[in-house]
Amino acid sequence: MTQTILAPVMTLVLWSLVMWAWLYVTRIPAMRKARIKLDPEAPTGALTQSLPPRVRWKADNYNHLMEQPTIFYATALALAVAGSGGGLNLWLAWTYVGLRIAHSLVQALVNVILLRWALFMAASGVLVVLAVRAAVRVF
Repeated sequence: MTQTILAPVMTLVLWSLVMWAWLYVTRIPAMRKARIKLDPEAPTGALTQSLPPRVRWKADNYNHLMEQPTIFYATALALAVAGSGGGLNLWLAWTYVGLRIAHSLVQALVNVILLRWALFMAASGVLVVLAVRAAVRVF
């Protein structure tokens, strides 16, 4: 089994945990400052709606890291099990992870939507290529 592709997988996992910590390090003090009452009856998002955008951006990005990257994880693990986790596939995996980290930083710090979108689309393109290469290998 080619395990080198597991390094970018674990890098994105660890980055996701960094974003998770960052969202709480910023959200909890902001909620205290805003004196937000924890109401279990409030609809999703209502508790944090009044928080400043710079606080919400971190949580938004963390949520994004729980969405499309799941396809990356499955693809990379399939490539590792199939013995194809090196070479171009490894390069594509690292490129995807780098683009997702850049996307996170843009969204969490400045949230320039066109730049964020460009990074997302570039990462998505890399993921499509990686997934197709995995499918060809597996099938």
